[in-house]
Amino acid sequence: MHVDPSNEVLATTIFTGAHFPGIGGVVMPVVWKRRYGAGKVFYSSLGHTADEFAVPEMALIMERGLVWAARGVAASAVS
Repeated sequence: MHVDPSNEVLATTIFTGAHFPGIGGVVMPVVWKRRYGAGKVFYSSLGHTADEFAVPEMALIMERGLVWAARGVAASAVS
């Protein structure tokens, strides 16, 4: 995944190469945020199954990201 250098990376993962030997040691952004015009974008590739959101740290980063992205949005713009 190529990431825009203006994204603010909040979390990364390092591939071990166990599943794909050619990518061992690659550092990949998995959570980032950015502004887009007057809006905000929060992205997270974490959580492939619903039960992963039971992990407190996982739920917290998602909650904080969504709150950050929604802050300042008029109620009429959300509905």
